[in-house]
Amino acid sequence: MTHPLTDEQISILGLAHTTTSNLMINSYAGTGKTFTLEQIERGAKQNPILYLVFNRRNADEAKDRMLGSTAVRTFNSLGHRVWASTITPSLKLETKKTYNLFKEIADEVKGEAAREIWASWEQVKFGVDIAKALGYVPERLHSNAQSLISKRALHNHFDEEPDDLTSDLVDTILGRGIKLSYDGIIDYNDQIYMPSLFGGAFPRFPLTLVDEYQDLNPINHHMIEKLVGKRRIIGVGDPNQNIYGFRGAKINGMEDAADFYSMSPAELSVSFRCPEAIVANVRWHVPNFKSSRPGGHVEILTSLDPNSLRDDATFLCRLNAPLFSLAMRLLSIGRGVRIVGSDIGPRLLSIMRKLGNESLDRQGMLDAIDEWLEFKLARDSKTAEDTAACMRVFARQGSNLGQAIAYADHLFKQHGSIQLLTGHKSKGLEFPLVYHLDPHLIGEGRQDKNIRYVIGTRSSNEYYEIRSDEIQW
Repeated sequence: MTHPLTDEQISILGLAHTTTSNLMINSYAGTGKTFTLEQIERGAKQNPILYLVFNRRNADEAKDRMLGSTAVRTFNSLGHRVWASTITPSLKLETKKTYNLFKEIADEVKGEAAREIWASWEQVKFGVDIAKALGYVPERLHSNAQSLISKRALHNHFDEEPDDLTSDLVDTILGRGIKLSYDGIIDYNDQIYMPSLFGGAFPRFPLTLVDEYQDLNPINHHMIEKLVGKRRIIGVGDPNQNIYGFRGAKINGMEDAADFYSMSPAELSVSFRCPEAIVANVRWHVPNFKSSRPGGHVEILTSLDPNSLRDDATFLCRLNAPLFSLAMRLLSIGRGVRIVGSDIGPRLLSIMRKLGNESLDRQGMLDAIDEWLEFKLARDSKTAEDTAACMRVFARQGSNLGQAIAYADHLFKQHGSIQLLTGHKSKGLEFPLVYHLDPHLIGEGRQDKNIRYVIGTRSSNEYYEIRSDEIQW
């Protein structure tokens, strides 16, 4: 960082270097949390230090910036080491472990029973993944592991209410998977799940630094509890960027951790990314948010000429369907687009291929989508409306199902300059020019307000809001 330390940073470094207090640092968007953690590390009297980060990209960056004496670990890499030292067999990482176990079960039956099992695959896979994130252990499965949540609480996290078959398959796969883990066969989720719930000797560090605290799920929190014990911990995160509740991030996780570890509060409120206009625009959510620099531009547009868009434009939206519709129209006028980080692509194509024969005409497609949506809503699906809207975008492009699928596949393969992504996918990123597409789609719940804040703080210069129906085609 090229600017002088802020008063907040000086205060935090004083607490970190002259006291032994546990600290929880609320660090708002673009306020230099990584730099502050580096400075904490430089002057810390407790050694060695563990710096615990969320993903490998952050770990690789940190290893280049932290002292050589600091152990930089992801939750996965730390858990892998612990479990490897806990069991006798050598560990083998099997990324398709859940699929292999599912297939093993499906192959045990034939005919309609097998087809019914395969129809539940997507739900079962999600169920196994979220169960491990939440720390769920099937009842009476293992006496030495206590589940962090009930089965009812697990089911509440599903996109739709699981039927008995799905619920039983999730429990069966978890049971067989745990046994395999003791034999050394693990997947990425097991790297955290197994040592956190089923035992293992965690290394002892006098000081643990934890980044992105707001994104941690219950199994991450449980791992930290076993790791830290009564030793010192300093956490940093932004509670206003807690937007991953749908995939297990603990709501109020930072607040609960601060209480559990008696962490003194601290704050980084001065943004070095967002200029004053951008910061002022989100003070409705973070009243004490400040900027280190003047300028910036915020505007609510009532019209937009797509031909005049700059190549560095980025569109963010709460839902996927408006982005897909915009992307297809931009392609039609010769503009290059790129859907960023859309994991809905493969799932969407899979659903579309099951709507019928590729010769199914447009009206037949729309009818099939409505029927699919009705079935999903009857099971209380939380994402079916957006998924159906996405499929309708492509159904209206092609004269039959085969062409619609081809259009969708074509879009997901584009690598143009104009970027389009959801608010969830934009977290942690920044762009010079941001258009918030259809801001009216954001609700009033806490997670939605956090998403609005995340979208509103991605720009380092210009931020605009525009409705899809106000773009002048």
